[in-house]
Amino acid sequence: MRTCKEVTALVVAREDRELSALDKMRLRIHMAMCKACPTFERQMFTMRHAMKQWRNYGSDD
Repeated sequence: MRTCKEVTALVVAREDRELSALDKMRLRIHMAMCKACPTFERQMFTMRHAMKQWRNYGSDD
């Protein structure tokens, strides 16, 4: 099983590249058994969404 440190690195890497099938499977297994990493994943999603909104802020003027 991957450590939380390895899983958070995969969550961040997933932003920039496609993960291998093995990494995706390991990520899913770890997320099912860990309480902290899914929270980190949601936080990353929230930050990504906020940054997209910030980049587009004022572009409709």
